[in-house]
Amino acid sequence: MGHRNRFAHLPPPPDQRHASDAWKYDPVDLARHGEQIQGIIEAIRAEPEVDQRTLRAILRRFPRDGQGFFSKSELVRGYQALCDSGALTFDRDTLLRLQMKPVRTLSGVAPVAVLTKPAGCPGKCIFCPNDPEMPKSYLSWEPGAQRALRHEFDPFEQTASRIAALSNNGHPAQKIELIILGATWSAYPRPYQQWFVQRCLDAMNGVDSASLAEAQALNERAAVRCVGMTVETRPDWVSLDEAVWLRMLGVTRVQLGIQSLNDHILEINRRGHDMATARHASRLLRAAGFKLLMHWMPNLLGATPESDRRDYLRLWRDTDIRPDELKLYPCSLIAGTDLYEIWRQGGYQPYDHETLVDLLADCKAATPRYCRLDRVIRDIPANYVVVGNQFANLREIAKTRLRESGRRCQCIRCREVRGNAVNIQDLRLAGLKYRAGGGQETFLSMKTPDGRLAGFLRLHLPTAPEVVEMPAELTGCAIIRQLHVYGPSLPIGDASDGEAQHRGIGQELLAAAARNARRAGYRRLAVIASIGTREYYRQHGFEDGDLYMARDL
Repeated sequence: MGHRNRFAHLPPPPDQRHASDAWKYDPVDLARHGEQIQGIIEAIRAEPEVDQRTLRAILRRFPRDGQGFFSKSELVRGYQALCDSGALTFDRDTLLRLQMKPVRTLSGVAPVAVLTKPAGCPGKCIFCPNDPEMPKSYLSWEPGAQRALRHEFDPFEQTASRIAALSNNGHPAQKIELIILGATWSAYPRPYQQWFVQRCLDAMNGVDSASLAEAQALNERAAVRCVGMTVETRPDWVSLDEAVWLRMLGVTRVQLGIQSLNDHILEINRRGHDMATARHASRLLRAAGFKLLMHWMPNLLGATPESDRRDYLRLWRDTDIRPDELKLYPCSLIAGTDLYEIWRQGGYQPYDHETLVDLLADCKAATPRYCRLDRVIRDIPANYVVVGNQFANLREIAKTRLRESGRRCQCIRCREVRGNAVNIQDLRLAGLKYRAGGGQETFLSMKTPDGRLAGFLRLHLPTAPEVVEMPAELTGCAIIRQLHVYGPSLPIGDASDGEAQHRGIGQELLAAAARNARRAGYRRLAVIASIGTREYYRQHGFEDGDLYMARDL
């Protein structure tokens, strides 16, 4: 692309820390607290349902050292220790009652977000904050940023601490979705990128590796596996060479900040790319098999609520865009940005609360069934926002507004089966086809009788390969870009107890993808397998390639 590397000043990686016992959960002193914790567990089991009020009443009956209460993480660790010692019999329902924020792993994987080191950014966006302690666009008091700061942005320490926190709070942490955040990933020096990913994998593996290739090989059979890897970048940094590099690292999903589909809006907000560039990036990444998580920002300089509504519809009408997942990030007015100075001079006004809620409700209603709305607001602490929205629960507010108007959101997130039991005999296979990025997308889903999603697969059939760049390895292949089974995340090898995972749903979807590819005339089926899922695909006939796995049809 001819970019000048603006991150050359980045300091070299710190000395590697040892991986032994990095993510082991903290023990609980059973000799001191075992009797109390056992009493709490038995009281919880005796209740038909346990809400926060019931739990607090139980904790008051069994105070910690005569004063204060046990934390949920202490209860989880104590329960695990009591089961290990034979004092209690393990019961999954008890663990679910003890989990903190059970929604974190109800989508089938355990997300672990880590941040890269502070550095500049090739972008000059007028709305973007520039906190010197953070990667560009991130703020020191955001929750994820605080965690990164505590660990001095060390990838090993960040990953290990998040896995430990998940384990301590009762979440299965064997299937990790690694989400690498921070400025423009593609603009960091490649040696830094390679080291960063390697150290994240070392933290999962519990073993220090000599190279990225060794860390990846170890992770294929590790107790904690990377089942998805995400980075974020800009459309103007996407090229075929970059796509191949991302696959070498193990990336399976790309967050792409397009922000608007209006060239005038992009220009006056100094975004640094136009829609032609965004379309090219989207086509290329899709043809390379990546899942596309795009960012879209209403309330930018020059936009109005009505122009934003039209712009949102373009996301789905433009066949070169049509994201798989989307983050709605209403523009926040942050002191110190160029947009803040424009606001001070009267040239910009954030939408009021009611206007923004109405807009987001309309956006949710217009979202197609093949897309997942990951976020409806960015997690920016209210003290940073000068004027405009300061509600962190904007998604729920918009959802309520939608319900009041008699409408529903049909996005994937709103239809996930989550923690509900699944009767495999009741599931039915459905297919949704649409044009996207120089090919045909087939969204295959396994649905419950009430329309809940138990799992889905994204199949890309490149019908015009001569006009879309793609890695040579994928020539002539139908491409599985995503296979996901929902429900609570279960440890690798564990049997299902009514949950959607480990019930053969993935196998059914793979078979349906093969049938669709054969009918379309393809003789080979490829998959963009993450590091920790390679063993799974080998069991289903896929063989290793350089960057992808594939099987003959």
